[in-house]
Amino acid sequence: MNRYRMRFAPQVWTPKLNATLVKWLRPLRIRQQYREVRIDTVDVAGQHHLRHALDQGDGVMIMPNHSSHADPYVIYSAADDVGTPLHVMATWHVFHGKSRVVQWALQRHGCFSVDREANDIRAFRLATEILRDERAPLVIFPEGEIYHCNERVTPFREGAAAIAVAAARKAKRKIVCIPCAMTYRYEEDPSPMLLSTMGELEEAIFWRRQDDKPLDERIYRFAEALLAVKELEYFEVTKNGPLPDRIRALSDRILSQVEQRHALDGSASSIPERVKAARREIITKRDAAEETGQSTDSLDHDLEDLFLVVQSFSYPGDYVVEKPTIERLAETLDKFEEDVLKRMTATIKAKRRAKVQLGEPIEVIGDKKIKGQTSMLTSQVEASVQAMLDHA
Repeated sequence: MNRYRMRFAPQVWTPKLNATLVKWLRPLRIRQQYREVRIDTVDVAGQHHLRHALDQGDGVMIMPNHSSHADPYVIYSAADDVGTPLHVMATWHVFHGKSRVVQWALQRHGCFSVDREANDIRAFRLATEILRDERAPLVIFPEGEIYHCNERVTPFREGAAAIAVAAARKAKRKIVCIPCAMTYRYEEDPSPMLLSTMGELEEAIFWRRQDDKPLDERIYRFAEALLAVKELEYFEVTKNGPLPDRIRALSDRILSQVEQRHALDGSASSIPERVKAARREIITKRDAAEETGQSTDSLDHDLEDLFLVVQSFSYPGDYVVEKPTIERLAETLDKFEEDVLKRMTATIKAKRRAKVQLGEPIEVIGDKKIKGQTSMLTSQVEASVQAMLDHA
């Protein structure tokens, strides 16, 4: 998982979509898509769902899974196939530190920033305005993070659905959400690169390379070793039991301790939402401490703990053993490469092919009398995306 600075956004980037420029730059996007993420073909299914919604003049939100750094290229390739540009909500880290040329290009492709650590009302209002008034669809990734689990969604956060519901309450046109499933398959054998990466990981924890063992066994032995180290750190003993249970217990232990230190009650929320609430509180305290010249060491340690919780959450513990395909092996090694070897993004192991499946639009009813609509819409879209992934 990418390591990014946990702080409030230093500035705002707004969308400046230029449909003509988007069309002209398509050949460049295709070249960059292969150069950066080794995808030369994107197959698109269900285009008629999106085309029909656009032809009717509906406000459209596309809600895809988010398993890969290649996702922005792939979703835009699908939009090219349909013949529409996009608006894309992205974390401010996508813009920060980039050259002005890159920032300019992102904005002309309809990208705009959101501060995920704050209650970003500005981004919320902008997104609802796009849904109410603009022809180009709005893309929001409800998972929030890249979890490298291509065949299994992590719980969708409710922010995207909340934007759709808010837009529907004020819009003069129909608002629809289109579930979107993106999958990746290798067209070349990535095994040599996977074995090389596995060896680097084993050496990083002072093991000899376990070349005599199957790759899936090496992955689980390595995961057990990492988990045992963290259990010793936080529990002072190693635990027994199935890997998924131990991962959940460690995450809950760390998160509960952080919440106790800051008098936060996260008992009713999902782990990502609990982490978000804790980060917001700690970043606010950290900014105040910096202004008064106080030490921020303990707050920085809490932010590191929260990052570990998110990292742990991205490892289901049974993903490879459930179906030890080459793609699942590679995704798990990609996570290890970013988390253990601390690479900004995992190396691309071989040429891949992507598939985008656009599902049936789900109309959003803007009726304030309907209770729990945001949660119901989130669950409905999440289930639709998972169903498409199951049949990909």
